[in-house]
Amino acid sequence: MNVIKKMSTLILLSLALIASGQEKPFEVEVKGQGEHLLLLPGFTCTGGVWDDLVTELSKTYTCHVFTFAGFGGVPPIAKPWLPKIKDGLINYIAANKLDAPVVIGHSLGGTLGLWLGTEEQSSYKRIIVVDALPSAGALMIPNYKSENIIYDSPYNKQLLEMNAEKFAAMANQTASFMTLTTEKIPQLVDWIVHADRETYVYGYTDLLKLDLRETIGSITTPVTILAATHPYGLETAKKNYTKQYKNLKSYDIAFAEGAAHFIMYDKKEWFLEQVKKALKN
Repeated sequence: MNVIKKMSTLILLSLALIASGQEKPFEVEVKGQGEHLLLLPGFTCTGGVWDDLVTELSKTYTCHVFTFAGFGGVPPIAKPWLPKIKDGLINYIAANKLDAPVVIGHSLGGTLGLWLGTEEQSSYKRIIVVDALPSAGALMIPNYKSENIIYDSPYNKQLLEMNAEKFAAMANQTASFMTLTTEKIPQLVDWIVHADRETYVYGYTDLLKLDLRETIGSITTPVTILAATHPYGLETAKKNYTKQYKNLKSYDIAFAEGAAHFIMYDKKEWFLEQVKKALKN
């Protein structure tokens, strides 16, 4: 029965994409049975980032586990990448008649969850945001203005032309900053180095350009935020989250003290407990 359901899901998605003339923005693996959960990974990650969570939640929920175009061997799509991912998610929900699913998103996936929640006709039971902000660019770039973020920049040109050795070194440095669970670093590096290079460059440009700090004020879905504190500490994390989410009318937040960006690795039991708590609410 589960195999039939999974095949039906993939067929419905394919028909929806063909009908709309869109490229395939992601691949989806469906596991379990029950209330529907959409699990959106972070940038360059595959749906495998959710493996431990899905093992537990698929006992009582239907888990729709996404891997986005350009990552994990999924064929890339033309830019603008991120808007196509968002529109594809909306089409997927409609094609499969998912009534008020829960969205669980890490990093980029969490920002996507917020973006979905701002849609005028959105209907979600809850959005669970895992170490993600409404505007990553505003946190990272001094004097940030969305309109100044463009594809054709010297930095992007440098990344596109970077050889494999230098890119791998950069990937290793990035991954070591994102988790304190050292045995997970090789997996993160592998996801980065095997990402489609243009998706890596231009997709991240899309993310930096996206600024939801004002529009999240329209979200009516309950939002739960799980936030990391490493490396800057609890007080800095609180300050950043309070500033970025000031226009969100109502949300609850829990800080994973001592965890880096990949909370699901660094605080595995705490993370599972917090997600289960949010789902029960």
